Amino acid sequence: MAQFSEDDEGKSVVVDGDEVGIVSEVEHGTSYVDPDPGIADKVKAKLDWGDRDEDTYPLQEQAVETIMDDEIRLRSNP
Repeated sequence: MAQFSEDDEGKSVVVDGDEVGIVSEVEHGTSYVDPDPGIADKVKAKLDWGDRDEDTYPLQEQAVETIMDDEIRLRSNP
């Protein structure tokens, strides 16, 4: 089971080698993904200035294959 932390903010979320978004915020152990981040969103997430809005979605722990230093890889078939 994946354990999300604030260290995951700003990481790319990847499926089958394709980036599908970035972690914009981690709150109470739940990771929120922005599926269409612009450069400003990426910078804000890296600097821990991110916030959750209507364009972010909670990442389901069972969908995570592995958490790397710079990305979160999702299972192809969650």
